Amino acid sequence: MAGFGHGTRRRPRTRGRTWPRSGPDRATLGIIGTICAVAGFFTLGIILGPIAMVCGWLSMNRTWSGARPLPALIALVLGAMDTVLALVWLTGA
Repeated sequence: MAGFGHGTRRRPRTRGRTWPRSGPDRATLGIIGTICAVAGFFTLGIILGPIAMVCGWLSMNRTWSGARPLPALIALVLGAMDTVLALVWLTGA
């Protein structure tokens, strides 16, 4: 039957494999989160802290299990510290 046009396919069976990926990958989100977390210590911690936490969480693939890249974990921890320190500073003012 292979000789009658039913040979191997020249393209993937599902279209999902051929679509280009949209959005940043996990490593980029971890680095962006870390930069936001470090910048949050100096300016706009109440805004940059939650952004860093979200970027770190998405970079860790929304789970605590499995291999976690170091920038994602740093972004999550420093983002939480930024947010807490900004809230303490705002309530003290």
